Amino acid sequence: MTKKRRIYQIGITLLLCFLQTAGIAMYGQDRPRAAAKRIHRQSADSLNIVQPPARLPADSLGLETDEAAFPQPADTADSLAIADSIAAENKRKLLEMTSAPTLEAPKAVPTDSLKKELPQKVWLPNPTKATWLALVIPGGGQIYNRKYWKLPIFYGGFAGCAYALTWNNKMYKDYSTAYKDAVNGNMQSSSITDLLPSGYTISESQLTELLRKRKDTYRRYRDLSIFAFIGVYLLSVVDAYVDAELSNFDITPDLSMRVEPAVFNSNQISNSSGKAVGLQCSFRF
Repeated sequence: MTKKRRIYQIGITLLLCFLQTAGIAMYGQDRPRAAAKRIHRQSADSLNIVQPPARLPADSLGLETDEAAFPQPADTADSLAIADSIAAENKRKLLEMTSAPTLEAPKAVPTDSLKKELPQKVWLPNPTKATWLALVIPGGGQIYNRKYWKLPIFYGGFAGCAYALTWNNKMYKDYSTAYKDAVNGNMQSSSITDLLPSGYTISESQLTELLRKRKDTYRRYRDLSIFAFIGVYLLSVVDAYVDAELSNFDITPDLSMRVEPAVFNSNQISNSSGKAVGLQCSFRF
């Protein structure tokens, strides 16, 4: 009796092991499909795209079903509406992901604000440098001081003095040659006849004296032209120095003179005590 009972227990145990092995084999065959479905679901969740429910296949004959003849339940209509909304949402998200990003144009900064923020640098000339430039180059000091409107004045003065110097020097040489010929008694020389008008008659002594006076006059004019040229040159040097020196001079409205009544102590003016009324003049620099 005990032997049969043991055989019975062993048989039941083997049957249970067989059933467990069969279950494990069936689960192993079905596991790859579950893993693939899980991976697909995770990829869909990462893209934030909800998979719409599967739509029923169309009729094999290509005929649309009549909703009135075959009414659909409420759950099916709701699921179709949800699927359409999910498809529209997925399409919108795909368009947002695939569309090119819009770059904002940089805002233009107004130039006036930059001018207000950046301080204006004031240029101040150097008096020594301006003086040396004016000495080396006529008008160079005015160019260095950026006072270009003064250049025509000084260059006009230089040109006028140079023209006067050239003219007077030429006339002085002509009358000097004619005077030498007149002193030597050569009254018919071309140097004398070119200076006299046609048909003009004059004695030799008067002609000699006239030529001497004209010679001295043009020599004096020539010398004055030289001094005038030097004067214009020195004036340009002085102007360049003074202009550069006074470039940072204060010219604000505070520079003024004020005359106003005032009360003085009499003992400051005389030995008498008391006060006196007068005018006070004050200069503000």
